[in-house]
Amino acid sequence: MTGRLTDKVAFITGAARGQGRAHAVRMASEGADIIAVDIAGKLPDCVPYNPASPEDLAETVRLVQAAGRRMVSAVVDTRDFDGLREAVADGVASLGRLDIVVANAGVAAPQAWDAISPGNFRDVMEINVTGTWNTVMAGAPHIIAGKRGGSIILISSAAGIKMQPFMVHYTASKHAVTGMARAFAAELGKHAIRVNSVHPGPVNTDMGTGDMISALGQAMESNPQLSQMLTPFLPTWIAEPDDIAGTVCWLASADSHLVTAAAIPVDQGCTQY
Repeated sequence: MTGRLTDKVAFITGAARGQGRAHAVRMASEGADIIAVDIAGKLPDCVPYNPASPEDLAETVRLVQAAGRRMVSAVVDTRDFDGLREAVADGVASLGRLDIVVANAGVAAPQAWDAISPGNFRDVMEINVTGTWNTVMAGAPHIIAGKRGGSIILISSAAGIKMQPFMVHYTASKHAVTGMARAFAAELGKHAIRVNSVHPGPVNTDMGTGDMISALGQAMESNPQLSQMLTPFLPTWIAEPDDIAGTVCWLASADSHLVTAAAIPVDQGCTQY
């Protein structure tokens, strides 16, 4: 690795496994220390895949430390604004600074439009939208206080550029994250803070566990002609978490120092038609 994040500190949500763990380990390998949170427990009833555990978060800590960097972790729900602020403040007190925020935590729930209850819609929006806003609000003041500038990366989705069939609430939430990144970029730019959104297509994570595949299949049966809307251009249909982490790490580094308010797809081309 190039050491392009040497001595920086990154705050990452949803870091217990999957993309969040990949971001933490990749940034550690590039020289960053990590502040990380994860709910590491029960998810809303509409989410059909297995949740992360405290043991998963502990494994991320182990992997970051194996890369030679420090990590401060906490079990926190991103809907808990005060809990997030406390976790970030504790991490900054321990590690000395904050330069990067990666708002990665989110949930997906495959449901046909008329199977989504008000509670389902609220749960997805609160985690994916309010939780992302909470993350930025908890982290940005520490970057500003450092007077060095920084980078904030919001993990949206291909659904935040195009749409995701059978996930009205998820699609709405990820479009909101796309707009949120642009709005924060405008106002935080005067502090030399760049804000961008990243838009993965299908990624090989634990979102595919539990009843996720059967729930998606059941939703697709309601309108089969929509089932191939995210067909990629490239031979690779499903990315690995580290594929997304490479783009996130680039956005966190000085290599992208003039990139802000951008919506960057890492989706094998599936949103481009």
